[in-house]
Parts: sequence; structure tokens; C-alpha cells
Amino acid sequence: MFISPAFAQGAPAAGGGMDAIIQFVPFILIFVIMWFLIIRPQQRRVKAHQEMIKNVRRGDTIVTSGGIIGKVSKVLEDSADIEVEIADNVKVKVARAMISEVRSKTEPVKA
Repeated sequence: MFISPAFAQGAPAAGGGMDAIIQFVPFILIFVIMWFLIIRPQQRRVKAHQEMIKNVRRGDTIVTSGGIIGKVSKVLEDSADIEVEIADNVKVKVARAMISEVRSKTEPVKA
């Protein structure tokens, strides 16, 4: 009868730190799922593309990101671009990063 409603409610339960950890578990799970489904495969694709660009040689048939198909006629190792023949006596310079596919590889030169 003489107890006010504020005292009747009591103190909060102990172990409030565990509740905060449990609230972050779904965010951690979402990040892990995104890592394995989105970020990791994209890193693999980028690595494979860089390896493909590095291994382009003279005589390879390539497709650029613009859709131009041509045969590599000149490759400079320290240059950012290559020379591609897209028709008879028509040569263009293409940035290496714009190569989207190597269709046919030439055999390496035997030493």
C-alpha cells in the first residue's frame, strides 16, 4: 500500500553487455555472407583479368570492351597500350585495360 510504482518496477536485469553482442550478430553474419558471395569472387575476377592482360602476346586475337575484335600486332612490355590490327593495314592503339577477352592464344616461341 505504501510502496510507490517506481520502486515496484525494480532494477534492470544484470548482463546487459551480452544483449549488445547478440544485437550485432546479424550484421556480422550479413557481412560474412556478402564477403563470400560478392567481394571475394570479384577480387578473383580482377586478378584473373590482370593476369590475362599481362600475358597478351603478338598474334593473339582479342576483343576490346568496346566490341572491337582484332589481332595484336605489337606489344611493348612497359607500355600501357598495345597495337591491334582490326582490318588489313588498319592498326589502332588500344589501352591494355580495355581488353575484355582473349579469344585465341598463339603458341609461345620455342627457345
